Amino acid sequence: MPRLIDYVEAGPEVRAVFDEIKAARGVADVNNFWKALAVDPATLRRTWESLRQVMAPGALDPLVKEMLYLAASMAAGCAYCSASHAAAARAKGMTDVQYGELLAIIGMAAETNRLAEALRVPVDAAFD
Repeated sequence: MPRLIDYVEAGPEVRAVFDEIKAARGVADVNNFWKALAVDPATLRRTWESLRQVMAPGALDPLVKEMLYLAASMAAGCAYCSASHAAAARAKGMTDVQYGELLAIIGMAAETNRLAEALRVPVDAAFD
């Protein structure tokens, strides 16, 4: 199990990032992902800055971004990320019906992706 760095034991660099995360998310404490990354303050800072930039308001709706992150996390097999981003998507308004459809799409994509790979189907010229 990784070492989790709590705020009280964190150095100033880590505390600064934790404070930014807590303020941005309106939470009293950061989740375990950030506490695990805190063993390396530079990785913690870089990851937070990248995530904040990618998930910032943009052309995609915040709920869509969370659902995409959830789908990618499920496809990658990351239980922690799947749980975290499912909770975030629900907080942004994802309904049970939307979650069900998302699961169906993820499952279908996994099946058809594996079939296409197993069959070594060439990409249609129209798709290029």
